[in-house]
Amino acid sequence: MIDLSKEKLELDYPCNWSYKLVVLQTTCVHTTVKEIVQKREHKIVKSKSSKKGKFESYNLELLVHNEDDRKLLFEILGKHDDIKMVI
Repeated sequence: MIDLSKEKLELDYPCNWSYKLVVLQTTCVHTTVKEIVQKREHKIVKSKSSKKGKFESYNLELLVHNEDDRKLLFEILGKHDDIKMVI
């Protein structure tokens, strides 16, 4: 069996990268993401809603310039109060 935790992801940068964001249904995800990515071109597409409608998930796609950029965005998105989870 391959232990994926020991494997390094090899990407050719810059490249498009997708993050899945989970937010409360009442959150304006477009405003929240704009605060974080500012003038960077990005695309947000609604993915799913939870059974009871309390949460929604969105796919955020944008250009990342290198591994540090990709990881930093993941960290910043995850720390934002309006974003409940980043995958």
